[in-house]
Amino acid sequence: MARDRDLEAIAQAIVTPGKGILAADESMGTIKKRFDTINVESTEENRRSYRELLITTQDAEKHISGVILFDETARQKTAGGVPFVQVLADKGIIPGIKVDKGAKALPFAPGEKVTEGLDGLRERLEGYAGMGLRFAKWRAVIKIDVDNGLPSEYCLDANAHALARYAALSVEQGLVPIVEPEVLMNGPHTIDDCFVATEHTLQRVYEALHLHRVPLEQTLLKPNMVLSGDECPEQAGPKEVAEKTIACFKRTVPAAVPMAPSARRPAFDERAFRARLGDSAPLFDKVVRLFLDDCPGRMRAMRQAIDAGDGEALRAAHEGHASYLPPLPDDWEYKPWIKHKKRKWDRKLAKELHPDLECDPAEREKKSRVMQEITAAYARGDLHALLQLELEWARWNERRRGSSEPR
Repeated sequence: MARDRDLEAIAQAIVTPGKGILAADESMGTIKKRFDTINVESTEENRRSYRELLITTQDAEKHISGVILFDETARQKTAGGVPFVQVLADKGIIPGIKVDKGAKALPFAPGEKVTEGLDGLRERLEGYAGMGLRFAKWRAVIKIDVDNGLPSEYCLDANAHALARYAALSVEQGLVPIVEPEVLMNGPHTIDDCFVATEHTLQRVYEALHLHRVPLEQTLLKPNMVLSGDECPEQAGPKEVAEKTIACFKRTVPAAVPMAPSARRPAFDERAFRARLGDSAPLFDKVVRLFLDDCPGRMRAMRQAIDAGDGEALRAAHEGHASYLPPLPDDWEYKPWIKHKKRKWDRKLAKELHPDLECDPAEREKKSRVMQEITAAYARGDLHALLQLELEWARWNERRRGSSEPR
């Protein structure tokens, strides 16, 4: 009974209002694709330092309730030797783990997939619980193809069974299972087609969870929204999406189930990003490309325009996001803008870090070291090292300003 209450408390803590889940569970292949867009090699150390940058972010616990880790990440440590799982727990963030082995082709079902990973799962979950991980995640993918009758009953049953087996084993080993049956948005289907497929999927999943005797209060659901397919000529608006998504959940999701906040990366907000980093962001374009790697349509066009140095294409893509990007002036040109940003950063860098402008010998030595490290990081194209150096210098300046103020 005590463990039951603990799991229910963990599930409720993960869905704390105002907080969300950080998905840091990219597979080796996925993280390599993202690093390739910024010309950073996907080495174990680069992956480790990138994840360390995420989980050690100051005040992250104010906004993040849990972090989903990949097996490699769950076993890694900070540069100071502290396990990532311990870092998260010390900050009050609940550490979790992705345990599925990915979606593979479903036999005799062209175009459909089933998620694998049940073999040896009990032992893996036992090991993860011993490492201090407190929840798990398993994702199934469901494709809509109205012309070919997809999703099939066969596909729904296979994935619902796998999700239920995983959930039962997770609870048995003391981990809260996040159940994620994702109906994909890829295709020309309408929002009504998505409603039917999502409703049918969730019905099958909860039938399977009931048959496997999974206590729903100790689980979380991470659902998809009910949307028009990304190739549908008539896209449903936000109001219709919200109404149909809620209506679908009311029909299918038992009241005992806590709903998991979305672990997706949000749409990239350039204005907010600039406001936080200001002019001390020499890696702006590289970070943009990292964030936009998975974004659809116009946002991907922005990344391609930046890569090509095509000012007209960037302006066209930019205008598609005028709702949250600052407007461009009529006489704006791409190349002078890039040169202006670089020149502005170079002046700021020279002013703040040039050792010859520092009278204090200790500070001169520190600035010399930082300048050398920045130069070396630029030469390597090491995104992680540059970001860490910028953060280190910004925090040092903040502490120095604070110490100089009258108390």
